[in-house]
Amino acid sequence: MKPALPSVDDRLIWDIQLASLWYPAVTASDEIGLFAALAEAPGDPAELAGRLGASPRALTIVLELLASLGLVAQELGRYQLTAVARHFLVPSSPYYWGGVLRSAARRGGVNFHNDFVTAFRKPDDSADNNAGLIAWETGEMSPELARGIAAYMQSHSAAEAVGVAHNADFTGVTRLLDVGGGSGCFAIALAQTHSEMRCTVMDLGPMCTVAADYIARAGIGDRVDTVAVDMFREPWPQGYDAIFLSNVLHDWNETTGVALLRKAHDVLPVDGRIYLHEMLLAEGGPGVPTPAAFSVQMLLGTRGRQYRASELDGMLREAGFVETTVTPTYAYHSVVAARRRVV
Repeated sequence: MKPALPSVDDRLIWDIQLASLWYPAVTASDEIGLFAALAEAPGDPAELAGRLGASPRALTIVLELLASLGLVAQELGRYQLTAVARHFLVPSSPYYWGGVLRSAARRGGVNFHNDFVTAFRKPDDSADNNAGLIAWETGEMSPELARGIAAYMQSHSAAEAVGVAHNADFTGVTRLLDVGGGSGCFAIALAQTHSEMRCTVMDLGPMCTVAADYIARAGIGDRVDTVAVDMFREPWPQGYDAIFLSNVLHDWNETTGVALLRKAHDVLPVDGRIYLHEMLLAEGGPGVPTPAAFSVQMLLGTRGRQYRASELDGMLREAGFVETTVTPTYAYHSVVAARRRVV
């Protein structure tokens, strides 16, 4: 049976979850001296990293959030303080809120404060506290970890999966490979919505075992199956006219992302399609805070970040894809699609 979209979307739930990152982003930025540095002179993330001895990656991601909150503004790639931040977040101001910010941090009253400070001070791409990321990186995952990750992914992606199935263009797709498919919710929703489509969830072995349970409960086992593949070390299966990756590229830096996209390109037929499902950052300036906060979540637990559609287009083109399109699908998420280049 074709799944129906909820009568409302889940933006508010995403907002509530990710708003927990706003305050510690501010308290940690205060602790490392970011606002004071910007009060002295505007700067881009690389310049500020040199002045503060901080991670350029962390500054790039956090400044995006601070801009969406209205605390900094960007002009020609350089950030400067807004009036609010200049009055209330600069230590030399008579109206400085530092007593509140530092008291909360000292008491441990701000979740993630220490994680932010650590991220500012650690080398770029370090993410040694994310068991799931390490599992995919090493190719080793326990059954218990697989069950936990699948439950997490299922809960925040079930509605998004139906949105993808309803709103993205899958015309002509009959065999789809869902790379890093987790619980299988996207493959399930796609097969339920498109009767002509068969889907395969590709993931590490323990995750495939868990996904098989979700597939069986959905009663769609005749058109959705699994294949155990280490996406970094093993060949990807062929015979699919489309490849789908949801919330995969945001776990990795651009170099790794392009390498994964090249692997997809190599196994797709001419004119085969690729679909990237991500929460996109705004183009050309600050957007609403939630996508920027989701990028901050990637900073704290992965080696990646959220990307703009233009950045994903550049990665796709580098990997050999052409004709990129962007389709908003549900709540904050969109699908960026492209075709395999004719050679």
